[in-house]
Amino acid sequence: MTSLYQILMLILDVVWFIMIAHIIMSWLISFQVLNLYQPLVRQIWDGLNRLLEPIYGPIRSILPATPGLDLAPLVAFIILIAIRIILQNNVGLFL
Repeated sequence: MTSLYQILMLILDVVWFIMIAHIIMSWLISFQVLNLYQPLVRQIWDGLNRLLEPIYGPIRSILPATPGLDLAPLVAFIILIAIRIILQNNVGLFL
């Protein structure tokens, strides 16, 4: 069962990394450091959006509309950290 715990933690780590990359890239696009007219930037941005939309979509449907501010990444990030804490505190159940 310890391998199941390690696999779950690996998946959460990968999702965490993808979310961090998406958040940083969104800031860089907002401050016009990155330009979406560049093909590589556009491909990376579209790929990250496609990966994270299944996570952000349900959260966006629950949250109230806030024009100009997307709170779904923040909520998803908090949920991800909470899941990691729960798994780490209950690692004895997996052994």
